[in-house]
Amino acid sequence: MASAFIVILVVLASLTIPLDCFHDNHQYHPPKSSAAFFVFGDSFFDPGNNNYINTTTDFQANFPPYGESFFKYPTGRFSDGRTIPDFIAEYANLPLLPPYLEPASYGHDQWLDYGANFASGGAGALAETYEGFVVSLKMQLRNFEKVEKQLRLDIGEKGANGLVSNAVYLFSIGTNDCVTPSSVFNSYAPEDYASMVIGNISAVFKEIYKKGGRKFAIINLGPLGCFPGFRAANESAGGNGECFEQVTALAKLNNLLLAEKLVQLEKHLRGFKYSYFDFFSVAVDIFAYPSKYGFKEVKSACCGGGPYRGAFSCGGKREIKEYEVCDDPQDYFLFDCNHPTQAAYQMLAEMMWAGPPNVTGPYNLKSLFSSCEFAWSRDS
Repeated sequence: MASAFIVILVVLASLTIPLDCFHDNHQYHPPKSSAAFFVFGDSFFDPGNNNYINTTTDFQANFPPYGESFFKYPTGRFSDGRTIPDFIAEYANLPLLPPYLEPASYGHDQWLDYGANFASGGAGALAETYEGFVVSLKMQLRNFEKVEKQLRLDIGEKGANGLVSNAVYLFSIGTNDCVTPSSVFNSYAPEDYASMVIGNISAVFKEIYKKGGRKFAIINLGPLGCFPGFRAANESAGGNGECFEQVTALAKLNNLLLAEKLVQLEKHLRGFKYSYFDFFSVAVDIFAYPSKYGFKEVKSACCGGGPYRGAFSCGGKREIKEYEVCDDPQDYFLFDCNHPTQAAYQMLAEMMWAGPPNVTGPYNLKSLFSSCEFAWSRDS
């Protein structure tokens, strides 16, 4: 895996950026990258936004041992270190994006030219999913609109139009709607419920498109029933501790509808480009052939309690206090019962950045970041 990472860095060093995306003889000097980066979603992508909202520790990871493999302290990321947006930002020659909700006194407003991370652990596509405890996808969209308005004040209409058009918009959303369905779930057939989830995601894409956004990326849902918490639940229910197929079936349905919707958006929205990362297929292969990907353990989490360390108790700050931590997180695919390790996130990010079309397509993130949609600059 280390050698693959070195290859990525070499590729980045040789990447030629189309400078005409950035200026037309004005004085503004944009970030040293092909595009700004805006991140939306759930705990896979949350850099610590939930540190700054009124919620519970069920939706936070701002305590040890989270963060210890890289930051050496808990940042709020649901991982032992960095997550996918952190690696993508590095590959795109951008700085690590702080939580959007971090107080302005921390100086984060100066980073808006590079983008922003709005993701919130526990968020779903539906407002009803963990309502009152998370920043919903709809509210994340509202926060993006605030950023867009601020950019217009900071760099002018022309500069903001160009930045928004050239930016890449990355999403991880829908898992929480599936694993802990909201109060509306029982009112719908599974197909109708999934359609509603995908409809909400599509609506946000369309709103960003109206603002000028053209380059979108999304990670689909993994085989959720194979994660440690559901393996443990399966075993407790008299099963053999293998995957909980009912949960995985709902993820499959969501993925099918999402893939179809993206094709429709590309067909009907002029200039719409997208990268669809098939996390489901990759994860299934990892669970089947862990050594192929450099992992020694994929069924159990590194941090947690009970069978497969499937209890969401990592850190001892939630309802269940007992937990244990593995010696070497990089040997594990999952850090806690729901979230990958830094090593796994890095591997997934490399696939999203430069993977082939059958893994991440029709565009990968490298191609989205390097494409030029609109010449832009700060207004003089």
